[in-house]
Amino acid sequence: MALFPAFAEVESNKVEDSSKDLDWLKNKSFQTGDALSLHREYFEKTSERLKKKKSSVDRELSSAEEEKEEQKDCHVPPKKKKKKSEKKKKKKKRHKKKSGTYSDSSGSDSETIYPSDLKREKEADGPLAAPLASRFSWLDDLQSPTEQLFCVDRKADQANWTYKSLYRGDVARYKRKGSSSLGLDPQRQGVSWDESESNKKQKGRDKKEAADRYFSTVSRQQLTTETPVPAFPKIPECSDSSFLPLGNDEENKGGETGGRVQTSSVNPLGVYDSSTALWLQGKGQPEQTEQQKKDIQTGQSALLAGRTEEFNRRLREQPADTQLWIKFIRYQDEVNAAAFGGKEEQQGSGSAERRQSSQRAVLEKKLSIAERAVATNPCCIALQLERLRICQELWEPSLLAKEWKKLVFLHPNSAPLWREYLLFTQSYFSNFTVSKVSSAYGKCLSTLSAVRDGSMVSHPALPGIEEDMLDIFAQQCHFLRQSGHSEKAVSLFQAMIDFTFYKPDSVRELSTKQQVEFFEPFWDSGEARVGELGARGWKAWMLQQERGGWLQPSAEEEEEEEQDGEEVKDRSQPRHTVWLDVESSREAAHWLPWRPDKAKGQSEEDCEDPDRQVLFDDIGPSLICLSSPELQLRLLLRFLSFLGLPVDSVVSGAPCQPGLLLENLSLLTQGNQLQCPLTSHDLTDPGVNSVGLMTTLQGPRKLVGLGKQGETFVTNVFSMVQPVLPAHHRAVLSLSWMQYEKLKVLRCLHGGNKKRLRSQGKSSKRVAKQLLKEPDNRSTLALWREYAHLEWMLGNLDEARKVFSTATAMGGTKGLRSPALCELCLLWAQLEVEDGPGVQGGALTDVTVSPAVCVLTRLAEGSSSSSSSSSQPLSPVSILKARRSYEQALTVGLSALDQKPHNPPASRTGQEELRLRGLTGCYALFQYLTMGIQAANTVYSQARERMEELHRTLILKSDEEDSLANTDASQAAAVSSHISRHYVNRLASECEVLAVQQAALLRYHNRIAVFPLATLRQTLTSALSTWPSSAPLWSIYVQVENRYHSAGRARRFFHSVTRDNTSVLSRLFAIVAEQQRKQLVDAAQRSCCYDALSILPENGLSNRICGLFESAIATEMGSHCPLLWRMYIHFLVSEGKVDKATGIFYKALQNIPWAKGLYMDGVQLFPEHLQEFVDLMTEKELRLRLPLEELDILLED
Repeated sequence: MALFPAFAEVESNKVEDSSKDLDWLKNKSFQTGDALSLHREYFEKTSERLKKKKSSVDRELSSAEEEKEEQKDCHVPPKKKKKKSEKKKKKKKRHKKKSGTYSDSSGSDSETIYPSDLKREKEADGPLAAPLASRFSWLDDLQSPTEQLFCVDRKADQANWTYKSLYRGDVARYKRKGSSSLGLDPQRQGVSWDESESNKKQKGRDKKEAADRYFSTVSRQQLTTETPVPAFPKIPECSDSSFLPLGNDEENKGGETGGRVQTSSVNPLGVYDSSTALWLQGKGQPEQTEQQKKDIQTGQSALLAGRTEEFNRRLREQPADTQLWIKFIRYQDEVNAAAFGGKEEQQGSGSAERRQSSQRAVLEKKLSIAERAVATNPCCIALQLERLRICQELWEPSLLAKEWKKLVFLHPNSAPLWREYLLFTQSYFSNFTVSKVSSAYGKCLSTLSAVRDGSMVSHPALPGIEEDMLDIFAQQCHFLRQSGHSEKAVSLFQAMIDFTFYKPDSVRELSTKQQVEFFEPFWDSGEARVGELGARGWKAWMLQQERGGWLQPSAEEEEEEEQDGEEVKDRSQPRHTVWLDVESSREAAHWLPWRPDKAKGQSEEDCEDPDRQVLFDDIGPSLICLSSPELQLRLLLRFLSFLGLPVDSVVSGAPCQPGLLLENLSLLTQGNQLQCPLTSHDLTDPGVNSVGLMTTLQGPRKLVGLGKQGETFVTNVFSMVQPVLPAHHRAVLSLSWMQYEKLKVLRCLHGGNKKRLRSQGKSSKRVAKQLLKEPDNRSTLALWREYAHLEWMLGNLDEARKVFSTATAMGGTKGLRSPALCELCLLWAQLEVEDGPGVQGGALTDVTVSPAVCVLTRLAEGSSSSSSSSSQPLSPVSILKARRSYEQALTVGLSALDQKPHNPPASRTGQEELRLRGLTGCYALFQYLTMGIQAANTVYSQARERMEELHRTLILKSDEEDSLANTDASQAAAVSSHISRHYVNRLASECEVLAVQQAALLRYHNRIAVFPLATLRQTLTSALSTWPSSAPLWSIYVQVENRYHSAGRARRFFHSVTRDNTSVLSRLFAIVAEQQRKQLVDAAQRSCCYDALSILPENGLSNRICGLFESAIATEMGSHCPLLWRMYIHFLVSEGKVDKATGIFYKALQNIPWAKGLYMDGVQLFPEHLQEFVDLMTEKELRLRLPLEELDILLED
């Protein structure tokens, strides 16, 4: 049949060939007979319908007339019934239209009959299929199972409306069998059907992000927020201007369509915005409406809700991510600030109560999150510590202490956890006493010793446990010193040295607890201890005990007892001043423990102050075993540092919590000696008070050393310990002793007392010569270097040059290959530059006659530099050869460093190859003297860049090794981690020293010549960003920036460093910089130049300094730093804010109750509270050497 039936006959008459071309026009499914029969039925149905319609219309008209007549007779209003009938008709009509059948209504389009309807009715009249069941039934209950296998469930599922997707169990899944694909060659082609994990996560994330519909809460909140500002301004269609006008939000909001602000008398050019124009008119900004405020708050809450939802989602996916839990806990502070910040500011008087309630609420919320995190990760100590920090502000002290004890009981092998627990016990004022904290230290060390020995089987020893134990031991000694119990601290070190270096062989294999039990009889025997005259040690005492005991020595040696005159020099002084003087003088004189002299017949009852005696119960629990020789040397260096001697910070190891020990202002004022710009940082001040120095913050130092008794003690310690040490350890101790003698001379120089300088110089030179006469020290160039520097400081320049020449001759022909020789020649050249004639433009007019150039050239040649040869001029060829030698040596040294990241050297000679400070410094100074400052700066920059890059590489590798050592508790992994960590620390020290040398040289050149300050600033900022804990670098930076009144650059830099760093040192120097600036401004205001008042306004420096103090003490490290609190109190008193200073003092007591220096500052600044402070010291068991009753007796005439 053709597609068009009207042309069917025409198509059949066609030629056969043409029909093939029109074959696509045929519709083979169309049947002509069916179409004709349907057409006849259509006409029959239509005629019947017309007849029925006429009869129904007649019936309706007659019924309507009858109803009207009835209504007239009954007088009833027919409106309601009529309306109801009309509604029913419309409803019925609509229903019929919807069901697809023709309607009975008159005159409507839906009454048209189509052939398709007739066909559908015919099919419906045929035999029907079996209807499906309307309810579920069990297959076993059906009588004929093959009939009703399916049913139609017409009950609506509410879950499809409630949730955003179908239940995953209702969605069919299909698994692919095989990896083949049709159309591909299986030998050469294939399809990977597996999705990568990243794609799966991305798909899941896309689904979740796309799941939010327009009616969800997040979408509705986004619709209410402000529209974003367009990035590009709309260009006006007709504009003659040659520039693009900037858009204005306020104009758009106000409905202005013009591109310009309306001009007025205060804004004639239209360049001011609306807020500036209002300000020029003396008006303020119009207040925001409630709707605007609500919109802003809604937008902020939507953003915070989105971040919270993101945190929750990530924590559900990664519940073991402890850092994410901690971030989420601290994120609650941001949520609280956004929710309550604006409201509190508006409330005024009720803001404090609201702030307190909101703080309480956020703490409760953080605690619930922390508890959920701990429940998910019960073995994570960081989460446990975070939880306890939150509880510290919510719980009672007794409950908090119980929780801490429970935590350390569950994790007794974790040294970081013990550190936090000890810090809590010594900083929680309400529960603090010295005896409680000392017993906590003893419990900690004895528990860690049991873990280390293996006697505590339940918990294995972690890598580096001995190093952690030594750090905690040194922290306990400093805690006792800061609380005034110097005798106990010194006794602890004495016992540890005997316990470590003089242990009998018969007890070495025993556990630590058993060794301590054997040590107790020696301690109580009354024998001389380390540092006392005639001390022989624990091992010799036990051998002699087996033979029958010691012979009592005759009492011929000690005949004089230091008896000072009257302790009260001036009774007319105020009572608190006398108490401070006597207390500090007794502290300086009586820091050694009192021992009864048996030769004089003394006993323990003869001691006037029982607290000067130390019992074994005070020290026994804190004794530990150190098996490593490096840790044994570190113990000795920690003891020497405790006594006030300079030590190598890399070998001795930096304390884990350095902020606890900072007490001395000299840390912040070092490097201010303008006469020694290059060598003033040779000895850095750690900022920690030595034993015996217990004064107020700004109190003068009465002794340059430890006094006569203390110097004898130090000498006895050296003479006793050195024979039991290996040669390279003895060299380290000798260097520390020599530097201590040089430090005492330096203090005398700063003091300005020539008589004391002369006597101290003689004694220091005598000690230095004795050290150099020892066989092991005769060829040690480091000792010769210190001795020559000592002679130079005393003014004996010719003698110092002879010492330098002798030392270089001993160095032989090693030249640049010897790090010690390079450092010696660098110091000699720096001293010659400081003492030499003026420099013009960074270089002498004739460099061939410069002594410094001669020293550096002879070093590069490998020949000795004598004082006679240095007077002879150099040839230019020798200078060129020296430059070439320096360049090659530095290149070789830096390339050798690049080969060591994968295998850091464990030997001492390998560690010596790392010392490039001398070689780099000599090359840079040589370039400075011969070519200029730019060449020297290039040398330093090249060396620092390579070494700092290596340091970053090693830091990443060290972190990986630490994690490996934690998982694999093998001894080899722990040793490898320790070696790499020591190597990294040495490399960091070298980088820091090079940065200090570079900054010092640039500052020196900036003082003597015209040079742009930007280079020096760039060097200091880059170095401090890498090494923010370097006090010399901060000192130079503060000195450079305070020469200029503009402080914006320095403030921004301080803010950027302190924001990204937890170190308290950078915050201290930021405060010092502002205080020095304030002193300059105050001096200018007090001067007679009244014009300076308008040029140098105060600019709120006092408030800025207070803000810096507050932000510093709000940090975890700053809240436990004694120096920071004491500086804050002194600053407030100097500003006349005594009431606020008193409040800060009591707040400081809550955080550092162990610091006796804080109480002495309180007595000095608030003398009316002397009795209260002394009673508080007695209650907290701090060492009180002068009770007020004894003071009253001393003040009586």
